[in-house]
Amino acid sequence: MTDDGLDARTEAVRDRYRSTLGAVPGGVQERLRLAGEFDRLPTEEALAALRHIVLTDSPLGGRVQQLVHFGQLLALGRDHPARIHAQGALHAGAGIADLVGVAETALITAGVPAYALGMEIIAELVPREQGPR
Repeated sequence: MTDDGLDARTEAVRDRYRSTLGAVPGGVQERLRLAGEFDRLPTEEALAALRHIVLTDSPLGGRVQQLVHFGQLLALGRDHPARIHAQGALHAGAGIADLVGVAETALITAGVPAYALGMEIIAELVPREQGPR
């Protein structure tokens, strides 16, 4: 395959991530680099297609699906991917209150560490107001 064809296919994978998350995570960029170097792009294309089906074509809709991912990742204690999906939820139309609701649910289902992680992530997304209230 020509470099142009490979570049177009790689960019199509990036576009799938942009459509669901609003950006291409660094880890995905690295996987795409390695996939290109070792002629394994079909694996990344298949993964991107599956993620698109689950996140975009879900009966839950993109917003709820991103919130579910956020909550599941909090429960697993996976801080970096949870941050990515919190951003993805906002990109899909969720609000900060939705993220707080997910973090509170994680408190019940996965305990204080999951809740604390969720609130830490949310705090990073909410700009601090200048001066005391």
